[in-house]
Amino acid sequence: MARIESRAQYDWAVKRVEELLPMVDDNTPLDDVHSIELELLSNMVADYSEEHFALGAPKLADVLKLRMYEMGLTQANLAKLLGVSPSRVSEYLAGKCEPTLKVGRQMSRQLGIDANVVLGV
Repeated sequence: MARIESRAQYDWAVKRVEELLPMVDDNTPLDDVHSIELELLSNMVADYSEEHFALGAPKLADVLKLRMYEMGLTQANLAKLLGVSPSRVSEYLAGKCEPTLKVGRQMSRQLGIDANVVLGV
C-alpha cells in the first residue's frame, strides 16, 4: 500500500501506528523494521488526514470571538481596545465587514491574532 485510499485503510493505519509507537523510541535504529513501518504509516496517515480532514483557514470573526472569550472581553471592551465603535465590532463579529489596516494592526497587537488571519491570507 503506497497510499491510503479509504477510511477503512486509514482507520487500520492509525491503529497500527498506535501499536508501533511503544516499540520505537529515540534510541531505535532507523533501519529497525518497526521504525521503518512507523515512519511509512505515519506519513501516509498524515497525507490522508491533510486531504480529507483539513480544517482550512480560520475566519477572523471566529478568532475574534475566541479571543474575546479567552480574554473576558465584551464587545464594548473590545471596541475601546481597538478604538472603534461597538457597532463596528458587531459587524466584524458577524463577518459583515473587514477591519482597516490600522484596526487590523491593533487586533494583531492587542489580541495576539496572527496578521495573516486578520488580513485573510
